[in-house]
Amino acid sequence: MRLFNINSEKVAVLMGGTSAEREVSLMSGSGVLQALQSQGVNAQAFDPAEHDLGELKSQGFTRCFIALHGRYGEDGTVQGALELLGIPYTGPGVMASSIAIDKIMTKHIWRADGLPTPAWKKVDSAAAVRAALAELGSPMIVKPAREGSTIGLTKVTEENQCDAAFALAARLDDEVLCEQFIAGDEVTIAVLGSGTETQVLPVIRIVAPDGNYDYQNKYFTNTTQYLVPCGLPQGEEAHIQQLVLDAYKSLGCRGWARADVMIDAATRKPYLLEINTSPGMTSHSLVPMSAKAAGISYPELCLQVLCSATRDYAAP
Repeated sequence: MRLFNINSEKVAVLMGGTSAEREVSLMSGSGVLQALQSQGVNAQAFDPAEHDLGELKSQGFTRCFIALHGRYGEDGTVQGALELLGIPYTGPGVMASSIAIDKIMTKHIWRADGLPTPAWKKVDSAAAVRAALAELGSPMIVKPAREGSTIGLTKVTEENQCDAAFALAARLDDEVLCEQFIAGDEVTIAVLGSGTETQVLPVIRIVAPDGNYDYQNKYFTNTTQYLVPCGLPQGEEAHIQQLVLDAYKSLGCRGWARADVMIDAATRKPYLLEINTSPGMTSHSLVPMSAKAAGISYPELCLQVLCSATRDYAAP
């Protein structure tokens, strides 16, 4: 890990971008920027939608905090560009980022490593969605394979919903995923660091209106409850934390990430849904809540993540 000298580094907070999550990214980036500046860091906003990434080098930036979400932000593309520029960055590297954003590839790796994830089918038509519904059962989740924040997601309960569900997801991605719906508690768990310094934060249990944790309820309403302490039995919480740590390591993550898990109400078995390698940092975001429960303030969290910035390859 490259040491961080607060007095000599110039930090770019990458925010905005061109993905479907641009609006959320701008909110995350603004919060991170203000927090880092409050800690004495020479941090400045940098929007890749408005500036060429090559300007990072010409403007003398020495480190990047990636507050981009979705494609061209947490999918390995920006990470690869920063590798070429020789600038350390927050979050997992190129390979882990590119795998984690692809829910289908993530599931293949987790399944190969013996980690539980809901059954799924990759589909390429509305007819295939209908066939998946017959196989996976109702309800079923239909979503783009490479989007986040529940964008393009539909909970399908009847066959007549399949055409619209596929059309919505396919508008955002040419790879569409049908996934078995797990009824039960929804939880999320953040992981910080790498190697022996890896820290799993407290579990957050999410209680959304009518169980609908959609884009609006994630970012723009105050009706969703976030329970931390989560209220789960101690042994169950510890088991889920270990599962998420295994999932984090399975994909080769470093720096930080946040995993979403469903706990089957009948069996209490946890299932990994996905892992986010550039988690949200808005006023409604979950990693700051979990960090606070662990005694880490929002500014401290931002600084800790920034200090973990590194590259896949050492400078030649």
